[in-house]
Amino acid sequence: MNNLAIIPARSGSKGLKDKNIKLLNGKPLMAYSIDAAKKSGIYSHILVSTDSEKYKIIAEKCGAEVPFYRSEENSSDIASSWDVVSEVLKNYKQLGVEFDTFTLLQPTSPLRDDQDIKKAYHLLYEKKAIGVVSVCEMEHSPLWSNVLPEDGSLEGFLDFSSNKQRQKLQKFYRVNGAIYMAKVKEFLENQNLYRSKCYAYKMTTEKSIDIDTALDFKIAEIILRG
Repeated sequence: MNNLAIIPARSGSKGLKDKNIKLLNGKPLMAYSIDAAKKSGIYSHILVSTDSEKYKIIAEKCGAEVPFYRSEENSSDIASSWDVVSEVLKNYKQLGVEFDTFTLLQPTSPLRDDQDIKKAYHLLYEKKAIGVVSVCEMEHSPLWSNVLPEDGSLEGFLDFSSNKQRQKLQKFYRVNGAIYMAKVKEFLENQNLYRSKCYAYKMTTEKSIDIDTALDFKIAEIILRG
């Protein structure tokens, strides 16, 4: 199988400046995703999609390839991950390279490792799926939340039927952003992965940290140090 790993790492992060190359326990953040992809052994190509020459140099030193830069259009705040994936697949096709599957590995998920990637890949074929997306159990049930009116009144805030012990509530899961895996042909036909024949790969909450702030970064450092 010809499999592609895509690590999106644009340079315009506003919440935490240059977070994709910020050193996490001595390694650039993106290096954790590159290393996990390499160790999984399932990819013929591991690409970093970036708009920055500086990021390109770092990515290549870490063992990824950057045969082309991300377009200005897809480097904006409003560009979606799927826009980036489509552009990458198109650019490779122009180079004469096509793939059976791709995996989008966000660099902001450094605790996702090679075993997670391999298990997600096995699930893709075990289920004869078109896609696999990683999830984790929600820290708090959405049944314990609601919108607030301007006056802050809690009248009707919780449904009586959901006001019970946490252990007795139904489990809810959220997409954790660590792994988006799909068969290329089906993705290009319909870019919506949340449909028939797409399955969840469950990860622990600890491994599901998604770095967006300085606090997230500190938490990841502590976990990685053990």
